Amino acid sequence: MRSDNIPLAVGTIILTVLALSLGDALIKLTSGNFVIWQIFVTRSAIAIPCLVVYMAMCARASLRLPVSLVWTIVRSVLLVIMWVSYYISLPHLSLSTAAAAYYTLPIFITLFSAAIVGDTVSRTGWLAVFIGFLGVVLILKPKVEDFNWYALLPILAAILYALAMILTRTKCRSEHPLLLSLALNISFVVVGGITAAYIISLPNELRQGFLLAPWAPMEFSQWLSMILLAVAILIGSIGAAFAYQNGPSSVIGIFDFAYVGFAVLWSVLLFTEIPDLISILGMVLIVIAGVMSLRQ
Repeated sequence: MRSDNIPLAVGTIILTVLALSLGDALIKLTSGNFVIWQIFVTRSAIAIPCLVVYMAMCARASLRLPVSLVWTIVRSVLLVIMWVSYYISLPHLSLSTAAAAYYTLPIFITLFSAAIVGDTVSRTGWLAVFIGFLGVVLILKPKVEDFNWYALLPILAAILYALAMILTRTKCRSEHPLLLSLALNISFVVVGGITAAYIISLPNELRQGFLLAPWAPMEFSQWLSMILLAVAILIGSIGAAFAYQNGPSSVIGIFDFAYVGFAVLWSVLLFTEIPDLISILGMVLIVIAGVMSLRQ
């Protein structure tokens, strides 16, 4: 059995969440120029050949059909819906708020592990669930006039991701991480292509917004954006798998929360979005709850 390399794993997960947070910030920046399906299809169409070449050179045994084909497809569909939910929220939320709401996922993994897998949840785990719920309430705002319905979408994304991870653990455990990444990117192309074809049939008055707008023409700068997004998704999909293979999840998962910190940084630098004190407190509670969930 390969021994852990914790410094390498920690460095990899920090680089991974840095790339993913930058990619999500770029999607937020370009959400007024592209429909979400164009991003999915174009980004993955660039990423898939790179992934296949890498697999052929470095992991040839992974170039095969999944052993659990049906469950791999279900997992990929759950993750596609997860990303749709998260990305739709970005034009309507600060990146830091969306990130904090999404990183409730360790709490849902704890709950689903108990309900579906039968894992035992300790008192620390249940305390983490309570603290995380309190943090979510602060993020969503307790006052009706401050409530933003779009803030529920990253939480839905966290639920879907937690379900996908439980499925990975119980039904897709024998699949190579690169093969799962390839299946996910193929699902982005298939779902995005089918949805784009459906949008063409809609009346013009309905074909607008980040979800239903027609595809936009792309010039050099737009293609450069898509290439950067493809690089981000490749680093994210491969880097996360590498990090969790080379270090204990209880350690790597803590550094995974660096995404929230990077999201706050990009919110301030790129969008001049400064979270208020209540939101910051909610973010801190969610991070504490997530760390507790991982350590319980």
